[in-house]
Amino acid sequence: MKSLVLEKIHEELKAKMVPFAGFNMPVQYAGVTAEHLCVREHVGIFDVSHMGEFAVMGPKALDLIQWVTSNDASKLKDGDVQYSCFPNGKGGIVDDLLVYRFAENKYMLVVNASNIQKDWDWLVAQNERFGAELSNKSDQYCLFAVQGPKAASVLQTLTSEPLAEIPYYKFKLGDFAGFQNVILSATGYTGAGGFEIYVPNHQAVEVWTAIMKAGEPFGIQPIGLAARDTLRLEMGYCLYGNDIDDSTSPIEAGLSWITKFNKSFVDSEFLKEQKESGVSRRLVGFKLVDRGIPRKDYEVKNKEGVIIGKVTSGTMSPSLKEAVGMAYVESSYALPDAEVFIEVRGKLLRAKVSKLPFYR
Repeated sequence: MKSLVLEKIHEELKAKMVPFAGFNMPVQYAGVTAEHLCVREHVGIFDVSHMGEFAVMGPKALDLIQWVTSNDASKLKDGDVQYSCFPNGKGGIVDDLLVYRFAENKYMLVVNASNIQKDWDWLVAQNERFGAELSNKSDQYCLFAVQGPKAASVLQTLTSEPLAEIPYYKFKLGDFAGFQNVILSATGYTGAGGFEIYVPNHQAVEVWTAIMKAGEPFGIQPIGLAARDTLRLEMGYCLYGNDIDDSTSPIEAGLSWITKFNKSFVDSEFLKEQKESGVSRRLVGFKLVDRGIPRKDYEVKNKEGVIIGKVTSGTMSPSLKEAVGMAYVESSYALPDAEVFIEVRGKLLRAKVSKLPFYR
């Protein structure tokens, strides 16, 4: 079990620590609902240093990235971030990830903590035909996500970079909390706005402390993994291991928008055929009409009681005060307001397919 650089700080903040993706992680501090609403209404800070970072460099960097990812990285300019996925060669997904472009021959891939070794092995294997320069930096960096409507106001006190001028899915290298060349990225997994800040491990304590101090007048709170999950689910963002995995295709998962067929990539012919011919199941959002809470792996049925799918994620939305979830269902039911039933503890609870995101 790996420890975060800030583990002692989280323990001092009375965090409940749990094993997650091979790390000892803070799952909650003050409680899921309070933390969730703090991010939606004010500002919160997440320690997500368990995420993985791979450097991809050299004249063959873009060629490799174009082959292993579904999105079109050739469109990226310096300072751009792109959401993408690694198709697995069998119609599924190795992982979803972010691609950062620093320069023509310099990129960073940010991957999920639970998949760091799997992703690295996959990338190295695919690189045999390209020869890009690869480096696994995952153990060298900490990552703090400062999220919420007041995030930019908090962080602006710590940098001379005009944060309001950094558009969504762009980043800058700038001064921050007394350090230089800090990655300030206008990205996040909450739908609440904000930034993700990458710093070398030796700067982590000072940077976290500076953000917490700067955030005091704005009501900043530390936020755990549990609220991160409810926030992302309200937005309909996929979670690897739940909503996407090695058995789900990006077309089934509603990720056609990051699957570009103007290039050749792993599984491109198979996925193009899926997109053109259609798929038998699709990932949808749903809201429960009856009272209850949907959970992962609960069966989805039609009114005749026939199984038509399975829940991948579910919760009681703290913002909406409604039970919401995501599920793969037969394509004929993947229509807004289609009636489906979720089996919860032996009872069939009525639900309606809902457009995503749930929270706007």
